Parts: sequence; C-alpha cells; structure tokens
Amino acid sequence: MTSDTQETPRDEYVLVNKHPLAIRWFHWINFPVLFLMIWSGVLIYWANRVMHIRAFGHDIGPLFPDSWYQPMAPKWVPTWLTIAGTDDAGTAHQYLWNMSYRLAEGMAWHFTIAWLFTINGILYVLYLAFSGAWRQVLPRRNAFKESILVILHDLYLYRKPLPVRKYNAAQQIAYTGVILMGALMFITGVAIYKPSDQSWLVQIFAGLDRHETAYTVAKFLHFWTTMAFLGFFVVHVGQVMKAGWKNFRGMVTGYDLVDREEAINL
Repeated sequence: MTSDTQETPRDEYVLVNKHPLAIRWFHWINFPVLFLMIWSGVLIYWANRVMHIRAFGHDIGPLFPDSWYQPMAPKWVPTWLTIAGTDDAGTAHQYLWNMSYRLAEGMAWHFTIAWLFTINGILYVLYLAFSGAWRQVLPRRNAFKESILVILHDLYLYRKPLPVRKYNAAQQIAYTGVILMGALMFITGVAIYKPSDQSWLVQIFAGLDRHETAYTVAKFLHFWTTMAFLGFFVVHVGQVMKAGWKNFRGMVTGYDLVDREEAINL
C-alpha cells in the first residue's frame, strides 16, 4: 500500500497550453492551401507537354514522361473513378487523371489560392513579431551545431540529453527556413505572373545566371522552392509520426500533458 505522501504518476504531469489558437489556425489553414497551390501549379506546368527544365544554360529535358499527364486507367478500375478523354489521334480512352490542356483552370486556381497563402503567411509573421513567439522560432547562435546533434539523436547515434524547450534547433532552422521560402515563393511568383509590370522584381534575379534571363531564373527558383516545400512536408510528417499521437493531439487541441520539468521550458 502506498502512503498518502507519495507522489502519484499523475502528479508528475501538468496540463499546459502548448500551441496557441493562432498558431494552430495558421498551421491548419496552410496545409490545404499549400497543396491546392501545388496542384494548380502542376496544371500550369503540365499544360504544355513539352516541359523542359533548364539550368546554367543547359536543357535537362522533360521532367516527367508523357504517360504521367494522362495515365491510362487499367480495366479493373471502375469507370466512375476514371476520366474520359481522347489521345492525340482522337481515340477515346479512360484515364486515371488528365493534367493536359488545363492552363486557364490552373492559373485561375493558382492566383486565387496564392493570395490566401500570402495573407496567411503575413499574418503568421506578424503574430510571431507582436506576440514575442519569434524568440521560440528564431534560431539561436549555436543552432547549426545543435541541429546536428538533434539529427544524430533522432538516428540513435547520440545518446546524451538535448536541451528541453518548445522547439529544438533543427525545428527552429526548418520553421525559419519555411518562412523565407514562403517569401521567395511570393516574390518569384509575382515576377513570373507580371514580368513587365513588375520589371524591378524580375531584375532581382538578373545576374544570378549569365546564361539565363531573369524571368527564367525566377521560374527555376519558383519551381525548386516548391520542391523544397514538399521535402519539408515529408520530413515534418515523418517527425510527427515519430513523436506519436500525443504531439499531434497537442496541435489539434492546443493542450498537452507534459512533465513538470518540461513545462518550465515551454
């Protein structure tokens, strides 16, 4: 029988407000908005089947094979899950999806969603600035050194305990990098959309590559920044899965049960 003075396991944990409502809103709004932007951007890129990527004056070639634009649906796939269409010869087929010849649709969606993405990002940055939460996100002086230890710790190659705080160094670098990538996405997107009206914006990219025009460099950066966003998403989801349901629940409800020592550092 335990004594009344002995601390129970429940007493070792406290309920804390780990993620404010504003952070959760910015996070969950950005999730569908980002993927709608990527989807509509794919429609723009694939509107012309001859999509070539150029770098440093050299043509890398088509990024995707032709079969990716309109993949044929296998016979076992129900018709209601397919899209009817015709090939270049006029023959009717059932396709799994159709990414070809949807330029107008892609541009309409992309420019609409882009403003939601931009406004959400600006509000997020303003919240960090005025709430003081930037102190938790901005990398510290030894962030790069500590981030290496975080990665080694995740790979079970470093066993010593890491500093306990809301965001570790690797997260701080990643989240700050995402903000910078969002700004780059906006700048390059406007430069691509209105290269003549925003000529001063296009000229930012002049001289980055003497073999290419500033407009082409802006397109190149816009595309590969999108790839970087996808890479961040994959790593982010992997980290959430590794952290478990508890961490995901905290981002949904805002609250989390943490031990007393950790609560002091949040």
